[in-house]
Amino acid sequence: MANEARTGRRKGTAVTIHEVARRAGVSPMTVSRVMNGKNNVHENTRAAVMRVVRDLNYTPNPAARSLAGAQGTRVALIYSNPSASYLSELLVGALDGAHHKGVQLVLDRWDDLKPQAERAAARKLSKGVAGVILPPPLCESKSISGEFVAAQIPVVAVATGRFPGNVSCVRIDDFRASREMTEHLLKAGHTRIGFIKGHPNQTASERRYAGFQAAMEEAGIAVDPALVQQGYFTYKSGLEAADILLARRKPPTAIFASNDDMAGAVVSVAHRGGFDVPRDLSVVGFDDTPTATTVWPELTTVRQPIAAMAEAAIDLLLKDMRRRKEGHEPLAIDQIVEHELIKRTSVAPPPTA
Repeated sequence: MANEARTGRRKGTAVTIHEVARRAGVSPMTVSRVMNGKNNVHENTRAAVMRVVRDLNYTPNPAARSLAGAQGTRVALIYSNPSASYLSELLVGALDGAHHKGVQLVLDRWDDLKPQAERAAARKLSKGVAGVILPPPLCESKSISGEFVAAQIPVVAVATGRFPGNVSCVRIDDFRASREMTEHLLKAGHTRIGFIKGHPNQTASERRYAGFQAAMEEAGIAVDPALVQQGYFTYKSGLEAADILLARRKPPTAIFASNDDMAGAVVSVAHRGGFDVPRDLSVVGFDDTPTATTVWPELTTVRQPIAAMAEAAIDLLLKDMRRRKEGHEPLAIDQIVEHELIKRTSVAPPPTA
């Protein structure tokens, strides 16, 4: 009890190597050397670290220790994503995963690079990292992943619509999630449903539209091409698509946008045009990013566990590194995580005539 009061920690909360290092006034690497019995540590420093270890009742993470020096492992996350809310969730998960596993996370931004420049950047980066995470839209680039594969650098693609085959991936079943969301709107009584597609450079966009089509077909309702608009996962593209859909002589009673940024834009256009959401128009999104709960009314959406997927990507990378270190062939894994339909207040039955 005294020890718990002294450390200010709740019972059951794991102590990390970073906390020990901070209390002892040394680096996490020094703590690792002490815990592994290395000789290149001054005795006074060793004694100070061990005092903190005893005070905090610190036990090294067996998974991290089994990596034999994971603290020196550098993993790159290369990003180029127009959605700030999606990116923030992704970075939180990646940073948490790197912290828990004791690896160094390198962030590299690649915006508007031509294919040749992307390949050159990949070749350069492969000389300084042990693994790479590719979130959307870079997860779709065969040339980028191909460069890293050729350099024997493990790669994990996050949120692809399909398993690429040559690299591991962490994803949800976009088709099934989109079908479930469409079924939710159909059960609410909607038959005239608008759809805003995601960026055509991502396979997830294709799978989400396919899920929408499948649910409509199963309900015996033809998809009206006039109610389908191309979006690009940006708020601006959502505004433009919503303007077109709600200007129709007979507008839809519900709009399914392929991500929350575009769905938030639909709500904005609806309010501006005098539509009450959800009395006159139901609006749903995808991803469950912070945007979903900062608009009014809050969005019904599909929860894609973005942060957890980024953490899972780091786990897959470390497993692949370990396999290669033990002399095994690289193994590409298709890890599908569960999504969840989040029902909030942006959906209601369609208005009566």
